[in-house]
Order: sequence, then C-alpha cells, then structure tokens
Amino acid sequence: MPVVVVESPAKAKTINKYLGKDYTVLASYGHVRDLPSKDGSVDPEEGFEMKWEVASDSKKHVKAIVDALKDDPSLILATDPDREGEAISWHLQEALTSRKAIKKDTPVKRVTFNAITKDAVTKAMAEPREVDMELVEAYLARRALDYLVGFTLSPVLWRKLPGAKSAGRVQSVCLRLVVEREMEIEAFNPREYWSVRATLETPRGQQLEARLTVLGGKKLDRYDLPTAAEAGLAVQAVASRALEVGEVEAKPQTRNPSPPFMTSTLQQEASRKFGMGARACMSTAQRLYEAGHITYMRTDGIDMAPEAVDDARKAVKDRYGDAYVPGKPRIYKNKAKNAQEAHECIRPTDMSKAAADLKLSEDDQRKLYDLIWKRTIASQMEAARMERTTVTIGDKAGEVELRATGTVVLFDGFLKVYEEGRDDVQSDDDDSRRLPQVTQGDAMALASEGLASEYTKLAGDDVIEEDGDLRRSKAALLSANGAVLGQQHHTQPPPRYTEATLVKRMEELGIGRPSTYASIMDTIQNRGYVVKDRGRLIPEDKGRLVTVFLSNYFRKYVGYDFTADLENQLDEVSAGDRHYKDVLDRFWKDFHAAVEETSELRITDVLEKINEVLEPHLFPPNEDGSPPRQCPNCGLGRLSMRTARSGGAFIGCSNYPECRYTRPFGPPDPEAEASAIPPDGKLLGTDDGDEIRIFKGRFGPYVQRGAVTEDNKKPPRQSIPKDWPPEELEMERALMLLSLPRQIGPHPEDGVMVWSNIGRYGPYIKHADSTSDRGGTNANLESLDEVFTVGMNRAVQLLAEKVASRGGRGQAAKPLRELGEHPEAGGPVNVMKGKYGPYVKWEKINATIPDTIEPEAITMEQAVELIAERAAKSGKKKPAAKKKKAAPKKKPAKKAG
Repeated sequence: MPVVVVESPAKAKTINKYLGKDYTVLASYGHVRDLPSKDGSVDPEEGFEMKWEVASDSKKHVKAIVDALKDDPSLILATDPDREGEAISWHLQEALTSRKAIKKDTPVKRVTFNAITKDAVTKAMAEPREVDMELVEAYLARRALDYLVGFTLSPVLWRKLPGAKSAGRVQSVCLRLVVEREMEIEAFNPREYWSVRATLETPRGQQLEARLTVLGGKKLDRYDLPTAAEAGLAVQAVASRALEVGEVEAKPQTRNPSPPFMTSTLQQEASRKFGMGARACMSTAQRLYEAGHITYMRTDGIDMAPEAVDDARKAVKDRYGDAYVPGKPRIYKNKAKNAQEAHECIRPTDMSKAAADLKLSEDDQRKLYDLIWKRTIASQMEAARMERTTVTIGDKAGEVELRATGTVVLFDGFLKVYEEGRDDVQSDDDDSRRLPQVTQGDAMALASEGLASEYTKLAGDDVIEEDGDLRRSKAALLSANGAVLGQQHHTQPPPRYTEATLVKRMEELGIGRPSTYASIMDTIQNRGYVVKDRGRLIPEDKGRLVTVFLSNYFRKYVGYDFTADLENQLDEVSAGDRHYKDVLDRFWKDFHAAVEETSELRITDVLEKINEVLEPHLFPPNEDGSPPRQCPNCGLGRLSMRTARSGGAFIGCSNYPECRYTRPFGPPDPEAEASAIPPDGKLLGTDDGDEIRIFKGRFGPYVQRGAVTEDNKKPPRQSIPKDWPPEELEMERALMLLSLPRQIGPHPEDGVMVWSNIGRYGPYIKHADSTSDRGGTNANLESLDEVFTVGMNRAVQLLAEKVASRGGRGQAAKPLRELGEHPEAGGPVNVMKGKYGPYVKWEKINATIPDTIEPEAITMEQAVELIAERAAKSGKKKPAAKKKKAAPKKKPAKKAG
C-alpha cells in the first residue's frame, strides 16, 4: 500500500477515510527536522550550509514511516499547500533518503489540496508533482535569516543590556510598533474642546437632535469652542434664536460586502468579535480545516474558486431568496503582490451548511465557523441600499446653524447576514439615527428638558451652579429650558494595539506573512517584552529597553521599509525570480559588520544612550525648575536608568552607595513617591531607645530595630508579610513582628520549646524534637494573627496532626478512606493523603487522584481504573482478575400441568 504522509493525526484520520484501505496514512506531527539551537548551525563561510537534525520527539514518527515503506516503497507527501508545508515534505524526503528508506528509484510524489474533502483529495491524488524547490528555498532563506539574526544579535543583547532576552528578525520590528505606540500615548497632550447639541421639536410633535455647525455666520471647526466660556455663549445663542428648517437633502447610498477572509482579516475579526487571540484563532481554524469544514487557513488570497462562487450564490438564493442574489457573481482580486502561493480565500467547503447544520461540539469552532460562513455567504450577496438624510436648521439671519443626519436602510442586502466589525471607533457620527419627516421652512421649537437627563449624567458629582440662563458643571452646560447642551471633550491619544490591530498594521507595512502572525504575537509576549491587559498590548520595561537599544545600534534592521523589502525578496525567491543564497549573502555582509561595530561598546555607554533617548519620558521637567535628573534624596547625584538581573529596570542615583534612592522605571509618580520607603528607611518611632524603621530590601520590605553597628553587625530584622502593606504598617504591628520568633512554651511531652514564627511559606509553629532525625516538626498556621495568639493546646494538636499525616516516627500513615477489597485481585484499596495531593493505594501501586474527582467521593470503580492506568504506565504487573466460579446450571422449567 502506498504510504501517504500528512502533518497531523487528525488530518491523517480524515484523509484515510477518503482514501480507504488501499493506502497507509501516517502523520509526521509537523516538522521532523530543525536547526540545532547552538552556534554554527548555519555557516556563512561555507555558502550558508545548514546543519539539520531530527528532533528527538520526531524520531519515532520517522521510524513509523520507514517501517511502513518496507512493505510498499511508494511515498506520497501530502503536507499543507504553503511554503511551510512544502518544507515539511522536503525535510521528510531528505530524512528518509539519509536512512535509505527511499532510494533514487523510489517513487516520491507531492500532492496538495486546499480543502480536505473527498473531491479535493481524490483530484489531488490524480495530479501529483515533485517537491517545489523554489518554495523550499524561500523557506530555507527565511529560516537561515531568522537563525543568523537570533544567534548573532541575541548575545549582543545579553552582553550590552543585562537582563534582556533574545531578539528576532520580525519580532523585534513588531515590538518596535508596540513600544512606539506607547511612547506616542505618553507624549500625548490632551486638548480641550466643546461641542453644542440641541433637541428640537417638529410641528408634528416629533423630536430630533442636531449639532451646532455655524456660529456668528462662521463655520465651526473642531477647536473653535476651546473653553466653557465660549461654549456657554454658543449655548445661549442657540437657545435664544427662532429656528426653522433650511434644507433637507436625501442621498441614496449603497454598501458593498467585504471580501472573504484571508489569514490576517480572519484573525482581526475573531479578535474584534470574540476576543480570540491570533494563536487561538489559528489553532481553531486548523481543527476546522483538518475536519474538512473549511479551506486552508494560511493564505493571503481573497479570490474564490468559480464552483465555490456558484455554491455560495445558490446558498444565498435558497436561504434568502432571489432579491439577495446580485445579477453577476462578485469577483475579488488580491491587492498584495505575489499573494502567498496564489491560495484561495478561507471559506466553508460546503456552502449549504451553516454552523447549526454541522453540530460542532467545541464552542470556539462553532463561533469561528459561523463567522467564516457568514462572511463568505455575505460576500456573494446584493449590496445594502440606504438613504442618507441631512437636515440643516438655523435662524433667518444665518448666525446660527445646526445639522442633523440620519440613515434609513431601504434594503438590507448582505447586512441581513453579516457586518464587519470596526477597530477603536471614536466617532460622534449620528448617521445611524432615523430622522422624523420635516420640510423646508418648518418652524423648529426647542424641546423642553430634552437633554436634561444627559446633562445630569455628565455632571456627575460636580457642583451644579445656576448662572443666569445656564446650569453649569465642570464638564457640561445646559440651557435654562433643558434643550441645548454644551459638552466638554478632550482629544484622545492613539489607542494601544490589540492583536487584531497589530496584525492589521503589520499587514499594511508588509511585515510578516500569514504563517508567522500568530507565532510573532506569542513570541513578544512569552519573552516578557509585552503584556496583554484587557486585550491591549502594553510594552514591559525590558521590551522598551530592547527596542531603544536596537533602534539606536541596529536601526536599519528594525526598520519597517527594510523588513518589508526583505519579505518581498523572500517572495521573489518563492516565485523563482531570485536565488535564496544571494538574499542571504547580501543581508549577512552588512548585518555582520553592524554587529562587529558594537563589540567595543561599554554597558555604561549603552545605558547612558538609553537614558538620553528616554529622557523626556523618564525625567520630565520639575515644577520647581530644578534639574530633571537631580536626585531628590541627596541633591548631589544624577538619576539614571539601571537594569536589574531580572531584566527589569529602575531609576537610581549615581551617588550609590552613599545614596540609595531608587524609583520604578518610568516617569516619576508624586503619589507613589510620597508613600514610598526612603533609602534610609521610614521612621515609625522609638522603643526602649531604639529607632524602629521600615526598609526596602532585596527580598522585599522589612522592619528593623536600631542601626547597623560599627563592626557591621546586623540589628534585629523581620520581613513584612505580603498581606501587610508596608506604607500602612504602624508601630504596634512593627513591634509584634520584631518580637518573633515567639515562645509558646515547653511541649508537655518532652519539655522542648514550641515556637511560632512567619517563614518563607507563611505562618507556622515549630517543635524542635531532639529525638527525631527530621530536625523537629513544623506545622502551618491558618492566619498571620494566629502567630501572635496561638496557645499550647492548639499548638500540640496541630503538631500531632502533622506527625500523623506523615506517618509518625516510622509508623504507617493512616488512610483518609478505606474503600475495601480490590474487586478483581483482592487486597485493601485506600485513599491516602500525600505530599503532592491525595492518591489511591493498592499494594505497591500509588495512583494520583485527579483534580476532577473529590477524594471523599471517589468510588471503588474509579479507584480500580486509576490503579490499572498507573500500573500500565509504570510497567508494573496489572491486578490479576480472580477466577470466577462457574455459574450453576439452571434446571429445566417444569411444564405446566
């Protein structure tokens, strides 16, 4: 039987169902070879020779393929239809050749299918080809570039920027986007402006809301009402005018549907609508693809196969009627140059099946399939038709003019099925409102109390003042009749990136490709450079420092244009227009020279350069006019950014160790500084002539009695528990801490002292039993307060329980529950309490009880199953079943007489 190799067991199972028993379908479980994670795996001096090795996890999968080929040496490589899939096929062919599983005359075929359906698989098997070496070479170039950058640049980071982790070719550019957006936000100065709205009533008693656009005969720009004073005059001007309808303009509009999904737009929409990260989105899409529900999910393409277009139009007609089917099929063309291997869009394999028809069990799969199906169906539907109405209202003199807009949907078209989400919408657009019917010349009255409730909401807890014809608060103004509202606004900084908007920005810049977006998002977060908070990406200290370092010393290589151009060169390699080693050679010469130039850099020079670049952020001007970098503690030292071994950063004084002033990385926070512990400690008071102070130590805050003596002898100290905020610690509690360890008294059995204390793992009691080789017994206390209040009776009880739980002095531990005799093999089955949690014990087999089963509720049947599983894993003999007695033969029933 020919051997067919795919990536995953799920895909293998589906394809095996279509091919039948005449084929052996195996999974490679992804890549079988990779570059070893050590220097020298890519050698620029030897023509960029690459040294591959079979991963330890992959050896068994390769062996399974080798064994299968012994029965039939015919190999069909059916990995994914992209650059990465082509590379996996090439690696398999190379690895099997080196093992002599395939020879020069062994038939090796390559087949690809964009969807895992019977028709697609059957057609692909009838049209085999060879491995496409142009796609493989594009993969080799990308892999070599990523390796050379990582293994050349990362050591520079480690040496010059302590605490920094590795740097990647595309990841560093992506990180730069996040960091620069954060710096934009920090440098942003909000600008105040005001708007004025009025609620008006038509002659027919209907209401509409209009916005002031002309004042004093002059068209208002956004910032023409900069203060409450100007806004107040505008509110009064509107409230005092007799208003009428000047013009009513109705314009027809059409909205066309969005094209079908490609990788980036799917990730963006899944993030907007479901909060699904790029990795989760692609993992879910992978499972849908392997189950045969959607086409291949890594693609830059938005075009659809002609037969799929016909199927989509038929599905629209069947579900929604002829009115929703456009006269001609909608054709979408790729905007990107050299879209990845000319793949089709991401679409359902069967257009007639909505999510409900598939009965998917996983919620994520159901939601994502529903999204793909709706977007695909909508892309072949009729446009939505609307009417946009604009009404201008003003006084006869033309001094004041207001405008109201609204949109009426005349025919919903594709909107019946799907509407694309939007990112970071910050708009005062009122187009979605439907306006009442008005005609030119209609008198418009001010609607009494129309905006009073909104004013109250805006005012909040502000003091509301009556000022003639106005009611005032800090953020809003309202006319006396409640119909005209002035509202304060401030310009907003650009929003932080989400994974969706970051992918969108990378796509716009030409950085990365469909197969890389998810891994890039993962990498910058896993390295601790970026943290995701409520869906927004925020750079950490180490991420900001790495970006500043690379932007100053390797600016070209984190440049957006340079990275995009390199991506285009790789696309040219895949198209056969450029040789991959030429790309590598051109890159390596300049890059290696740039790395060599940094060899003489000193760490202090690097840190000072970062201080200089980040100075506006780290050291803003002081209100008193003093130098921004002057130490506020000693007044002599100069503040600068320092790095910690953990990779974090902080601001410290150059006069160290005489001055130990530090503050967190970032701009100074006056409130935090006020409550911070000063370098020389925070004085709480004196006790018996000793000063009691709080200090900030390497392992956290602590309280100290007295000062360090001349012979450097440390005075009494005690760490402050995490549950006690050091800024709130009072003298009484500080003295309680310094009284530890606390003597409870001699143990009634042996007279050895029992202590209570706070340790690394929390509050505990200790009995130093000299007769035990364990060095005594420690027992945990339930709360911090118990350290200072626990008595001898309670202490003896806790110590006894601890001794019993570990089996006493050589005694067998007592079971938590006795389940009875093993039903098959005999012998007691018990539930025990272990160091790492409860477990089931039978003879010499211990089986951990999973978190999903309560130890108090476990049944004998569940226990026996756990014991059997554990015995199988450990290679121990399984419980032998008892021989069953033969059932007595039944006597024949007597016939009724």
